[in-house]
Amino acid sequence: MDFNAPPIGIYIRVVAIISLLLGLNDAARLLGVNLGAVSPISTMGMTGFVYLGIFCLARLFAAVGLWIKASWGAALLVGSTSVELLLYLLRNNDVQMSAVGFAIRLVLLASILIIFILSIRLSRARAAD
Repeated sequence: MDFNAPPIGIYIRVVAIISLLLGLNDAARLLGVNLGAVSPISTMGMTGFVYLGIFCLARLFAAVGLWIKASWGAALLVGSTSVELLLYLLRNNDVQMSAVGFAIRLVLLASILIIFILSIRLSRARAAD
């Protein structure tokens, strides 16, 4: 995929910033920033803590990949966000998110899929010329 096209470049950077902010929010939840003296592991459980750690790292790495316009960043973001949303929709008790968090993840997933579609259309337009 050609993520270096000018119209797509800005859009990718915005998605990278959103992914970075979500990853940092997850990292704050892992550290127990708003929990006081309560351990995040006791609040979420060990499996929930591990899930959140995996999704946090995947989202942070995806943000870096998107910022440098590497296709692996988009693939990592689609994969991790899809798995997280699927686990949440299947009512897995270990994956917890608010309604706003769910909406942001849906928008993030839709955004990256739009980037894939736009890059395919631009590559086909270049090939036709």
